[in-house]
Amino acid sequence: MRRTVFNEDHEAFRETIRAFIEAEVAPVYDEWFAAGQVPRDFYYKLAELGIFGIEVPEEFGGAGIESFKFEAIISEECARAAVNFGGSGVHVLLCLPYIKAYATEEQKKRWLPDFVTGKTMYAIAMTEPGTGSDLAGMKTTAKLSEDGTHYILNGAKTFITGGVHADRVIVCARTDAPRADDRRHGISLLVVDTKAEGYSVGRKLDKLGLRTSDTAELAFVDVKVPVEDLLGEENKGFSYLGQNLPQERLGIAVGAYAQAKAAVRFAQQYVSDRTVFGKTVASFQNTKFELAACQAEVDAAEAVCDRAIEAHDAGELTAAEAASAKLFCTEVAHRVIDRCLQLHGGYGYMNEYPIARLYADNRVNRIYGGTSEVMKSIIAKSMGL
Repeated sequence: MRRTVFNEDHEAFRETIRAFIEAEVAPVYDEWFAAGQVPRDFYYKLAELGIFGIEVPEEFGGAGIESFKFEAIISEECARAAVNFGGSGVHVLLCLPYIKAYATEEQKKRWLPDFVTGKTMYAIAMTEPGTGSDLAGMKTTAKLSEDGTHYILNGAKTFITGGVHADRVIVCARTDAPRADDRRHGISLLVVDTKAEGYSVGRKLDKLGLRTSDTAELAFVDVKVPVEDLLGEENKGFSYLGQNLPQERLGIAVGAYAQAKAAVRFAQQYVSDRTVFGKTVASFQNTKFELAACQAEVDAAEAVCDRAIEAHDAGELTAAEAASAKLFCTEVAHRVIDRCLQLHGGYGYMNEYPIARLYADNRVNRIYGGTSEVMKSIIAKSMGL
């Protein structure tokens, strides 16, 4: 079936991204994989392509296009080549919506021009050691100074994607104690300069997958954050976090679908070339049936993603619909990539083959952005259960 979610402009953008990956990423990706991160200068190349400014208003140097479709194409093309762009996804998909929605005009003038050029890379710090999905249980504090000019930030965060290269981090911290009837009260968002005294990057975490995406531990010891860098209103941060979750989960769903589609492509290529017992692996009935079943699942995931993308662009994607898309697509990708790796035999376990990297990269999709179990709870609640 022909996809209708993308038009000619989108497909032209796809060709640009594909050519960029072939010229600038694929030849050096093994080096990035070994290093465990992309070079900082790579983000300037992405900025030159205009990737960081697609959804930034024109008055701040962006294109002012309100659509998720371009980000979806980037996800699809990265998966097709079994690469990723490091922390750039967090920069655009997670951080930009908060700045656009809650920053003052003065803050946007200070932050967005350098956001577009890649001079200032952003990350967001929510998760803490020992809290996981329970954001209301965070311990990091930001106390207002006696003169009211700045907050004093103390605490620690972990699993922060883009945390090594980030120039500013949106930190979730407690500016007030939780209430007896509302544990979520008292959380605020601070846009912290990583050069501030007392701010430090701890370990760059050694992950199973997404090896080129720098993920770090962060620590804050009496970090002074100017009150001018409070994002939105004090103590309302938890409600802000919930507003962007549908887009975050849609992004994970699209990425998972794209990985599954790429896995089928890699497996089909491999079994067509690989010879066993005098015949290509593709000629065996089991191979045909396995790939056919995988393709059917990919087709279904594509339909779910395309429907969700259209709903998101129309401003109609609900939290439950985003959760459903994430749950379905990540579970499909898990099954499909595993079966496609099996068709590679022992070579599928080797990192030199893209299917192995997809297998490792895909596993986190059922954890971050809310686990599959959390997604099921959201869907069940929407059903009145």
